[in-house]
Amino acid sequence: MAEGIYRFPDGFLWGTATSAHQVEGHAHNSWAHWETVNKGIVYENQQHGEACDWWGGRWEEDFERMRYLGHKTHRLSLDWARVEPAPGTLDEDAIEKYQNMLKGMVDRGIRPMVSLHHFTNPMWLEEEGGWLSSAVVDRFARWAEVAVDSFGDYVDLWCTFNEPMVFAAQAYFAGFFYPGRHNPLKMFRAAEMLLRAHAAAYHAIKAKQPDSEVGLAKHIVIFESIPPHFINTLPVRTVRRVFNRAFLEAMITGELKLPLRRKIMIPDLPGTYDYAGLNYYQRYRGGFSLRAPDTFFLTQIPGPDSPPSPPMWGEIYPQGMYETIAFIWKILRKPIYITETGTPDKGDDIRRWFIAHVVHQVWRAINFNIPVKGIY
Repeated sequence: MAEGIYRFPDGFLWGTATSAHQVEGHAHNSWAHWETVNKGIVYENQQHGEACDWWGGRWEEDFERMRYLGHKTHRLSLDWARVEPAPGTLDEDAIEKYQNMLKGMVDRGIRPMVSLHHFTNPMWLEEEGGWLSSAVVDRFARWAEVAVDSFGDYVDLWCTFNEPMVFAAQAYFAGFFYPGRHNPLKMFRAAEMLLRAHAAAYHAIKAKQPDSEVGLAKHIVIFESIPPHFINTLPVRTVRRVFNRAFLEAMITGELKLPLRRKIMIPDLPGTYDYAGLNYYQRYRGGFSLRAPDTFFLTQIPGPDSPPSPPMWGEIYPQGMYETIAFIWKILRKPIYITETGTPDKGDDIRRWFIAHVVHQVWRAINFNIPVKGIY
């Protein structure tokens, strides 16, 4: 009997991804504030508490699980507020804890990819104006320098931002992230400052560690309109351009083009990426509705065969991974890491099905000569 084998290239990186807030616990100076003062804003009113207690030392157990499972890489984030609890003040104990974590990972044969920003900000940064402040770019570039100085012995694969457009939209338009604004112009301002900060951090890291790989993790969503298309096509296309394309194209041209704003030039931005980081989860099929402001005025109609998903999540659609890989490759033309993928699955009923389909789509992309280097 013939047997098909899905072979991946030698050196392909298999791993997992976490964010600091999800796993560390015992945080008080960043997202934890948002959880406690805004009851109900977080799903099921959850708070992180001890989380997985990495900060208490239980990272060793999880790193052993990674080693046992054969992981060759792990993407984690650093909590900026722990390392710099006040402007210009570094916490040496926190730095040492992170050094121990990263060394523990490397000692187990696991290559870290470190994210400098995964949605959480120090509260002192928020008090300065957060991502609307003109000072935030210099603040973030300095944070990148501190990270390289402190952790560069263990890290040569850096991710400046996780899902910058998700952060800008959720913090300044949908209002689910701190500071909970509902203003599209502020969302566009935040997107601009995130791009400027990425460029500044990229140059700061490369100046200190020229051989490192630096990029960011961009969330790509499949947006499709439903009938009547003469009403729905334009708003769906507009959201697709703002959410998927504008940020990526700016990294090529240095020009950020967004609705309701003049074109913005960022001269030091073009080419500030050594890889393309892709986060992929879902598809949105829908149309325009004034009753859906939290989803950018788009309704969501899942396909008839899609598994059930949480409210406002979109359609669980692993088959779309190849499409998003081809999309980001066509624009950026750099090696790709799938920096996140997965599915919300409270009963753990469909996760294996989702991962198997996603991995097959990655294999398909590689066989069409798209240089996907790893998956988290």
